[in-house]
Amino acid sequence: MLPHRLDALLCLGVVLLLAVILSSVEALPPPSNNCQRKCGEVDIPYPFGIGPYDSPDHCSLPGFNLSCTEVGHGSFRPFHKDVEVLNISLQQGLARIRMDMSTYCYNTSTKEMDYLNWRLNLTGTPYRFSETANMFTVVGCRTLAYIGDENNVGRYMSGCVSMCRRGDVRTLTDGSCSGIGCCQTAIPKGLQYYQVWFDEGFNTSEIYNTSRCSYAALVEASKFTFSKSYATSSEFYDTYSGQPPLIVDWAIGNGTCDEARNKPESYACVSSSSECFNSDNGQGYICNCTKGFQGNPYLVDGCKDVDECNNNLEKYPCSVKGTCKNTQGGFQCICPPHYQGNAYTGTCEKDQSIPLKVTIPIGTTRIVVSFRTVQLDFDTNNYPVAIKICKGFDENRRMEFGKELLILSRVKHENIVQLLGCSLQFEAPVLVYEYVPNQTLQHLIHTQVDPSKRTLEVRLKIASEIAAALAYLHSLSHPVFHGDVKSVNILLGHDLSAKVSDFGCSMIRSADENVQVVKGTMGYLDPEYLLNFELTDKSDVYSFGVVLLELLTRRRALSKTKVSLVSVFMEGVKEGKLTELIDREIDNQENMELILQVAAVASRCLAMTGQRRPMMREVAEELQRLARPVPPRTQGFHGVSALMMQGRSSDNSSGDYTSEESTDYYILQKKASMSIEFAR
Repeated sequence: MLPHRLDALLCLGVVLLLAVILSSVEALPPPSNNCQRKCGEVDIPYPFGIGPYDSPDHCSLPGFNLSCTEVGHGSFRPFHKDVEVLNISLQQGLARIRMDMSTYCYNTSTKEMDYLNWRLNLTGTPYRFSETANMFTVVGCRTLAYIGDENNVGRYMSGCVSMCRRGDVRTLTDGSCSGIGCCQTAIPKGLQYYQVWFDEGFNTSEIYNTSRCSYAALVEASKFTFSKSYATSSEFYDTYSGQPPLIVDWAIGNGTCDEARNKPESYACVSSSSECFNSDNGQGYICNCTKGFQGNPYLVDGCKDVDECNNNLEKYPCSVKGTCKNTQGGFQCICPPHYQGNAYTGTCEKDQSIPLKVTIPIGTTRIVVSFRTVQLDFDTNNYPVAIKICKGFDENRRMEFGKELLILSRVKHENIVQLLGCSLQFEAPVLVYEYVPNQTLQHLIHTQVDPSKRTLEVRLKIASEIAAALAYLHSLSHPVFHGDVKSVNILLGHDLSAKVSDFGCSMIRSADENVQVVKGTMGYLDPEYLLNFELTDKSDVYSFGVVLLELLTRRRALSKTKVSLVSVFMEGVKEGKLTELIDREIDNQENMELILQVAAVASRCLAMTGQRRPMMREVAEELQRLARPVPPRTQGFHGVSALMMQGRSSDNSSGDYTSEESTDYYILQKKASMSIEFAR
């Protein structure tokens, strides 16, 4: 028993060693527990903090430090310099602040116009005025107000005219801000400085009895509704006490997520259950907890698991009551002991079979596994898992097994099958994975008889999730290349969510170090890989492009006569017959523009040289956009409506490929054909 126990401990030790290695990189110092996290009624979550950012307590990141100032009668409020902060959203990367309203009023004593103009400068800070949440708003019956950046000579200036025809306020309408008594205009992205001023050619000297003042401010659009009394009284000013709310977006640093990850000493997404998103409004990035977690992604232990099985939630996640079991980052719907069925969407019925039970040690714990005679579908103390037995294992392959374990142990993503444990106690190593209830994507595409389960929306959702998973693998500090992306390696969850499995299958060497062994599947295999046996991120991009073609055409990657789907696709593009290849289940006029945009993504993924293929992150972002339930933009990834339907001229007859690359294609295709016997 001693050698077996040592093997199990060795397996656990490998995982622990990885954790030590990954945590050894010096990172941002965590904030002290002594930091003030509330000012008045406003929560101040890290990376924000009260006091200087360079204090020994590290209460904030640079630029995110606030002051907590008394505003009278023992009441305190947070401020960025002299600007009050109303609230902060970590998840959306925004903050709500107050800013003064500019006024332009007729003075009955001096018979002149009095004005009060305001400006706000956020240059050099993490903040930018939100172009989606704010509107420059002007109220009055005879006014022209301007908004611009610094010194009126910058890159931005706009204006808004608000009039009442001949001073007739009876034309004003509540809720309408279209130029009569009220007007609004948008601002551009990336704006960090603005000032407001009025055109002196428009004034209220002749209509002061009905409309004495004009007002202008950058205002949070959702908090503003025009009232006709705003144009005839001081009600607009009084409603906000002269300081209406506006929204600022904020972001960490000046680089992208990819650039930030390469600088671990300053990378702010420190929670292991967090992910990074590039800012939509200028440079920088924000962090969010991954799906199934909530909390503060800027703290090491800030993202906490969401208990989806909590009865206080709005909707119970399982179709059968009492079957939900919470897991880290998700949940499972498990039929009670001695019952079987689908607790996610179906029913649980009494299991009449008698299972054969064995005990498998996982690290230092033991779980009971019930193997059924029909399928590898089992209970482990009411906790379904999947078992992978490494057949044909010998001592010479122990290093390979350790390598795969190292890779798997650091991967955690909602669209990747998660490793739960391992054991070296048996003759062949055993890996224990999370249980994924439905079958493979290959089954859905090629075997499933119900077409309603593979609508275009479902196919796009699955493609988007696969791309996101691969992009995540490529973005790790120690990037992981799958090496065998294909439809049979995509498992489907209870809601047909994609789960990428069986990765880490990179090139290995046999006992003879001079002999190279290809790991991959013909029809999906990157032709460029066959030239130098070097697996790269672009190899996965190519294989994913083939999966996209499967989803669009419902044809297999390699036909029974060894004709590749890629070559059929390229020929269809060349001859302008692409639409004839599209699966008839989704082939209709309403879908065609969207289908062609997806086909364009696939075409770029299938470029013969890796250098011409997009990054997996770009593919994921585009497919996420296309998968949204809104009409697609006509330009697409690289607009292709006419291109994909009409083919190309003879001087560039290979779709997106140059003539030089077309030659490369045939050389690579020949190489692939010659190497087919080496592929599994």
